[in-house]
Amino acid sequence: MNPLRLKAAARVVRAGGLIAYPTEAVYGLGCDPRNGPAVQRLLALKRRSWRKGLILIAADFAQLAPFLQPLDPTDCDRLAATWPGPHTWLIPARADTPQWLRGRHDTLAVRVTAHPLAAALCRACCHPLVSTSANFSGRPPARTALAARRQLGRVIDYLLPGPTGGAAQPTVIRDLRTGQQVRA
Repeated sequence: MNPLRLKAAARVVRAGGLIAYPTEAVYGLGCDPRNGPAVQRLLALKRRSWRKGLILIAADFAQLAPFLQPLDPTDCDRLAATWPGPHTWLIPARADTPQWLRGRHDTLAVRVTAHPLAAALCRACCHPLVSTSANFSGRPPARTALAARRQLGRVIDYLLPGPTGGAAQPTVIRDLRTGQQVRA
């Protein structure tokens, strides 16, 4: 992990830029979740409707808590059993969580990542990151820095190179309220 590149990526995020970075399975495309223009730029780049909502990744639960409704101890235990790790959960969002993050839903998709570089990036930014696959709509997600650069190099502000976590598929998504799996 190159600390200078990590600091540079965090500076770009804080300045409202878009970055690509490795996650558990693929390269992620991310930005500051509270920066509306950055999120809108990301959605436009992906040709993704805001209605779908986005995933936030974090280094720890404390980074996610400001976006979520308070949880009961049983829910906290359920999350703790899967985090950090490749498990994304749909959790009831606070009323003031920006709609550009939760879409048309009353939940927010969140994950405490176990990927060391992605977690270090969240710590360097001092907040979670939007995390969607680094690819254009209809194209396969990038699994290497070279693939991310080839696909998005001209339209992102920074690429943080590093290996992905080696997972074959994107993370599983479950609804915390029902326990149902939404994405395999």
